[in-house]
Amino acid sequence: MTETVVSTRKPQPGVAVLVEPPGAPTVPRRRQASGGRLRALDGLRLVAALMVAAYHYGGRDGEVAEAWGSSPKLQFPTLHEFFAYGCLGVQVFFVISGFVICMSGWGRPLKSFFASRASRLLPAYWVAVVIVTAVFALPMVAYKAVSPSDALVNLTMLQMPLGVDRVLGVCWTLWAEIRFYALFALCVVLPGANRRRVIMFCAGWLLAAVIAENANMPLLDIVLMPEYAPFFIGGVGLYLVHLDRRDAYGWGIVAVSWLIGQHYAVQSLWHAPDAGGFSYRSATGIILVVTFGFVAVAAIALGWLRWANWRWLTVAGALTYPFYLVHEHLGWVVIHALHRGLGLPSAATFALTAASMLLLAWLLNKYVENPLTPRLRAALAKAR
Repeated sequence: MTETVVSTRKPQPGVAVLVEPPGAPTVPRRRQASGGRLRALDGLRLVAALMVAAYHYGGRDGEVAEAWGSSPKLQFPTLHEFFAYGCLGVQVFFVISGFVICMSGWGRPLKSFFASRASRLLPAYWVAVVIVTAVFALPMVAYKAVSPSDALVNLTMLQMPLGVDRVLGVCWTLWAEIRFYALFALCVVLPGANRRRVIMFCAGWLLAAVIAENANMPLLDIVLMPEYAPFFIGGVGLYLVHLDRRDAYGWGIVAVSWLIGQHYAVQSLWHAPDAGGFSYRSATGIILVVTFGFVAVAAIALGWLRWANWRWLTVAGALTYPFYLVHEHLGWVVIHALHRGLGLPSAATFALTAASMLLLAWLLNKYVENPLTPRLRAALAKAR
């Protein structure tokens, strides 16, 4: 289906001025400010993943404390207070995801959209589940592996709604991503994406999510995800801004999403100073990190980071997903081996653990994702 682009005013440098004909089923041709891949977005992905890793290694208690032999609060007397905010890297991921999914699903048929998403997520995920299950089954590893039946269910990515033990602790975020993909596919991709439809999708989802918050209906909470919806929706709004920085509706979606998103983040992640462990985070700190996520994606959307066009950022973006999958549980094993086994200092253990997980991510990308992703995508796209 052909696309129609009509310019009614002189565009600014790096800005695509897009006007749709009435009832246009697809969006106008998009133009990325960088003229190609948004490499700064790849870099931001890795920053968000490293934030989460810092949280898992030094910003919380629990299983990682067993790996260190004591609370990370004692291992990192000063930095643990900053590491505790790393969990907000997930919210940054969700904003990025809203932007990327809107970009990849716009002007694409449903089958192609599904094939793209499934082939992107599944190969590395399947291998990560197998690796973590196998490592945790080793007799010298202190952590308990899930049952064989539960491990098999984990391969479906549906362990969360089924109430099955998780192989990967981070997979709860993938369950949120899958629900977002489904909503976007049904409401935008299936009928055909255009600016008006995307705006209605964002407004409708945000309003429904707010209503669901106090409806006391679990099904609505599962489908609409009130706590995370503002971040996905904010990313979608930022893609509208990427298409036209003067889009008032796009900016309105971003502003409302930020206002509601920071509320949910503060509500769910703030704890009293005397809470168990060291999970206390100030409301101001949480708001600042959430704001960082929105502002960083906005800067990329507006083309302010076009100068960050280094090729290594593409590699960083490619490593982010496999790193995110394996870093937590396998990180516990590496921390235990380096710190308690070899007696390495906390800082060296932290750095070497992160580096080893990045190396494993590189191997997964090179030997799993690169060969399998295009094959799976082609097979799904051709399937009847």
